[in-house]
Amino acid sequence: MPQSVESESRKLLGRLRKALAEDGAGQERLDRIVELIASSLATEVCSIYLFRDTETLELCATKGLQAEAVHLTRMRLGEGLVGRVAKTGQVMNTADAPNERGFRYMPETGEERFSSFCGVPIQRLGDALGVLVVQSKEAREFTTDEVYALEVVAMVIAEMTELGAFVGEGAALSARHQQAVMFKGSVGQEGVSEGQVYLHEPRVVVTNPISEDPDVELARLREAVDTLRMSVDEMLTDSPQMVGDQKQVFEAYRMFANSRSWMKRMEDDVSNGLSAEAAVEKEQSLARSRLGQAKDAYMRERLHDLDDLSNRLLRILTGQGSETGAEMPDNPILVARNIGPGELLDYGKTLRGIILEEGSVGSHAAIVARAWAIPLVINAKGITTEALNGDVVLVDGEQGIVHLRPDEQVQAAFRDKIAMQTRAQERYASIRDLPARSKCGTEIQLHMNAGLMADLPSLESCGALGVGLFRTELQFLVRNKMPRRAELVALYRRVMDAAKGKRVAFRTLDIGSDKVLPYMKPNDEPNPAMGWRAIRVGLDKPGVLRMQLQALIRAANGEPLTVMFPFITLRSEFRDAKAEMDKVLAREQKLGNPLPSKIEVGAMLETPSLGFAPESFYQEVDFISVGGNDLKQFFYAADRENERVRKRYDTLNVSFLSYLEMVVGRCEKSNTPISFCGEDAGRPIEAICFAALGFRSLSMRPASVGPVKHLLRQVDLSEVKSVINKARESGEQSVRTAVSDYLLDQARLTGNLAATSAV
Repeated sequence: MPQSVESESRKLLGRLRKALAEDGAGQERLDRIVELIASSLATEVCSIYLFRDTETLELCATKGLQAEAVHLTRMRLGEGLVGRVAKTGQVMNTADAPNERGFRYMPETGEERFSSFCGVPIQRLGDALGVLVVQSKEAREFTTDEVYALEVVAMVIAEMTELGAFVGEGAALSARHQQAVMFKGSVGQEGVSEGQVYLHEPRVVVTNPISEDPDVELARLREAVDTLRMSVDEMLTDSPQMVGDQKQVFEAYRMFANSRSWMKRMEDDVSNGLSAEAAVEKEQSLARSRLGQAKDAYMRERLHDLDDLSNRLLRILTGQGSETGAEMPDNPILVARNIGPGELLDYGKTLRGIILEEGSVGSHAAIVARAWAIPLVINAKGITTEALNGDVVLVDGEQGIVHLRPDEQVQAAFRDKIAMQTRAQERYASIRDLPARSKCGTEIQLHMNAGLMADLPSLESCGALGVGLFRTELQFLVRNKMPRRAELVALYRRVMDAAKGKRVAFRTLDIGSDKVLPYMKPNDEPNPAMGWRAIRVGLDKPGVLRMQLQALIRAANGEPLTVMFPFITLRSEFRDAKAEMDKVLAREQKLGNPLPSKIEVGAMLETPSLGFAPESFYQEVDFISVGGNDLKQFFYAADRENERVRKRYDTLNVSFLSYLEMVVGRCEKSNTPISFCGEDAGRPIEAICFAALGFRSLSMRPASVGPVKHLLRQVDLSEVKSVINKARESGEQSVRTAVSDYLLDQARLTGNLAATSAV
């Protein structure tokens, strides 16, 4: 870039720094900025359009257009050339604006007199804030150097907007991070909670976007990049076990850290007047903008790498690491873009809720949130940009809604909702030690799901009779290397001790699909949920399966042991897995180790195929646990990670219930115990329908045991079965409405309106 242009750009930024440092309201500062830009680039017009809401742009300052149009001229996102720039996030540079597609004539501005148009998006880390526009009567395209200067200025405007430089009486913008905002996400875990924001990765705030001495800033940038490169090299050196694709990913990460073009662009930005931090953030904003437009998965991953490197570099430059000194509040709601299981477990059960910008219902975070029985909202787009540490936040995990900095009316309504749930929990506590026996005398065994040692104290307090599912994979997922057998023996022994003699069904390693071990080579599968996972991995890698079975047998130390194999689809898979168990038992006996006094070996029915297995399978297996979450997605061919389809299908659809009834019938014929395990087992209406179909054991999250027991004790299961049959015979697609109406009628007849809370 020519030195003269560089000097002019630096000169403009210097004048901007002085203008922004002067006293004055936000509108005055915006007016100064457009005056300075128009003067420096010798254009007749300079205008700033800012978002009033997510869909509306407003003319907030101008030099050259009609002054009366300020705060009156508005346009929708995508409308006109300005709206087009805002929507695409791309620069538009044309010599004949009136004849461009989408040009909108706005008589109040008088802009039809100007031929040339250059619009530059004002954005910060992918967050669109507005558009900076220059226009001239002369029909010409603005030069590359002029466009570059505008991009640099737009970046400074974005940063100053974040810092609140344009807030004040008559200002174009209201203060950021102070308004009430509602986010609509997706339900990751049900429940409601009120608390204060605690950011997993606090936002880096650049307080000095314009440099005073480019040479000093260049030195700071280069020193910080050297530190970054060393940290990436150390990361690779400290992980010698990486092989194949995993190592290639980290090598690509290192390649980006050593990219000359990335460094050159940042150095140019500093030379033209930006501070080191602002130059890094400018590159990061571009990466995030491209990230949203990239269709190729590999390209998205690489742009994500560049975004992550920029974050690391900003934290080095500003000293704003993850440890910012912000104290965790008494009632923390964790807010993050995404989070791994190890990082989440580090926070412990002190969290009142979790909000993620990304994630899925089957993610590690969702598994941990269910284990802790705390509300989780996923896909809350924009929350990490808007939230600040300490902000009041309400998490509605039942509707997937987050209220950030809510007004008093919203808070009052939300607290009423929490109070109602608290009263319900108190009511459930009073029946904790009573059996889950229906009015017709049928007793249902209620068990809880677990996966962490921290879950086990809930076994006694929730009133569950045992652990129907202990997820063993969480201990593998939170480590950066394979756990040793001795470590697993100690863990499983602690689980059994904490259960105090109650039955614990240990599910062997269920990895694959969305649960990928950090130290295993990832498999690029087009449909991982139907790919190499669970027992398929165990049978292909029998060494891992045997090690886990040995650990379970040794942990039992002569006491009863219950083991179940996940994702069994064929009788042969169960036989092969059972054969591995027999080999391990024989070897342990040969070594002189005590064998379990009683051993149950079961299978999880998670695909429709197993329901039609030969009769001999039902006779061979000690018990069957229906894994409802996976079974439902395969039954309906509806990916439970896909929000567009997973909610279209009802658990109480007559087809699904008829299938379950058929499986229960086969188990009754062979005298094989069967249970239903999953989220649906913890929903009271679904639970009583399962019980009416013949399930005598249900396994759910601890917090669901009370509500399910409460409703079971209010109903006659023979009447529920009659309601289900009548709904089926009448041609209804789902029995939900019929069962709900029955429960409401029963509540009115008995005067027990509390029972209606389940409906």
